[in-house]
Amino acid sequence: MDTIPFLSIVEPALGGLVVETWTEAVASPTLNYQWLFQVKMSHNGLPINLPLEENVLREIVEKAKDWGLMHGVGIRPFDTMNPNTLTIAPHALFPTPVPRKDFDELIRLQPALNLLMHKVAHDHKFLEKALGNTVLHDEFTKRTYEIYETVRKEGFAQDVSLGMFRSDYLPDTVRSLYLQVEINTISTSIASLASHVTELQSYILGELGYSHLLENMPDNNSLHLMSLGLVKTWEYFGNEKAVVLFLTEDVTANICDQRFMEYEIRKIQPKIKVLRVKFSDSAKFRLGSKKELLVDDQEVAVVYYRTAYTPELYKKGDWETRLLIERSTAVKCPSVQYHLAGTKKVQQVLALPGVVEQFFEDPSEAKAIRKLFTELYSLDLNEEGDKAYNLAFQLPENYVLKPQREGGGNNIYGKEIPNFLQSLGKERQAYILMGLISPRPTQNYLVSRASGDLPALETVVSELGIYGVILGSSKEILTNYQAGHMLRSKLSTSNEGGLAVGSGFLDSPYLV
Repeated sequence: MDTIPFLSIVEPALGGLVVETWTEAVASPTLNYQWLFQVKMSHNGLPINLPLEENVLREIVEKAKDWGLMHGVGIRPFDTMNPNTLTIAPHALFPTPVPRKDFDELIRLQPALNLLMHKVAHDHKFLEKALGNTVLHDEFTKRTYEIYETVRKEGFAQDVSLGMFRSDYLPDTVRSLYLQVEINTISTSIASLASHVTELQSYILGELGYSHLLENMPDNNSLHLMSLGLVKTWEYFGNEKAVVLFLTEDVTANICDQRFMEYEIRKIQPKIKVLRVKFSDSAKFRLGSKKELLVDDQEVAVVYYRTAYTPELYKKGDWETRLLIERSTAVKCPSVQYHLAGTKKVQQVLALPGVVEQFFEDPSEAKAIRKLFTELYSLDLNEEGDKAYNLAFQLPENYVLKPQREGGGNNIYGKEIPNFLQSLGKERQAYILMGLISPRPTQNYLVSRASGDLPALETVVSELGIYGVILGSSKEILTNYQAGHMLRSKLSTSNEGGLAVGSGFLDSPYLV
């Protein structure tokens, strides 16, 4: 048999087995051949000779950084947060192979996932039961739920909500399909940067003489389609003088991602005025005589949260501001019930036998969504929770422990799980246990401020996110559509892959 060299690959499920050639792989008695074939074909689907020669790499990285900075692939440096400084956003130099059939199916299913979140958010009995134990042991979820109960009992001043969601997936080598990691329902980010990184990587391929590969890079209109959701909501609100409010952190690192949405809104509908207000500026907010939300005496049509997704972002008075906003006639993105629908506990409950099926008339749609679920376990103080607890001690390397948090850096992995679980006691009910997904690795150059002129060729894994927009009430759906995609890569040795925690790199798919 001929020896066919190809890029080094690592099989995480086999303890980091490194395979350098096709012959060596075939000779390995332990390797999953179906998995290996997919990886090999993925690299053949992106026929680029790697590693690049040093002089070529140096020049193309310089071009990538310059193009990125001149087209908004930027962030404020996390170490200084200097508002006068912009640095290149971490990104992969080349796109990453993604099976076309999987990509197309996830795109197709996104409106159904939007609808699932919408129905869950408007099913009070479901939310009450699903989160019953969680709110007793997680203060953040408790306070969010209390706001929901307050406005529900008072009667919602605005029964329409805007959902701008992103469902994230990893490719699992064991089952050869993409499995859902989570669905983000609050402060969903990277839509602007995702569109621009697709353009950046297309430029790089062209510069290296691979322009014929561009036909396999799907168009990504995530910036336009997500911004369009805010425009449609403003139009529904029906007051041309009302503003779209971006509610922000005190200091924003991911400024390009947010600003480009503002500019895109203006491009779509020049009449719209966008305000940026810090969540902590509570003195600016008040309710009018008809419960209209007023900020500096300007009525707000839509509140778009780019903050408030984790307790660290709430300062003194911010919970009162959140309640005031929920009591108003402004459309919230997300409403508090959408926020609750996106919790990890709800994700776990939906995966229970027969639960997701309750929300769909078409059983084939429910079946297709159920295929996306990995193993998810409750840690409640009952028989099922005890079984999951014991699983985490027996094979901790197969699981991830997840709290009710967004934003990255919150999960507990592998051998750290047993000691952490023991320290929790009854508070374990604030967490869920998720089966670890073993993704296919590829190789890429990861470009960042810290990578220098000659980044190393790294082994990476990639998470695919599909955006969705839904606008509606408990009685009707006004709009519901898939809204583009993003890819985010990280080192195969890294547990977390968030841009905000410094371990994620923007990327885009190359369909094979």
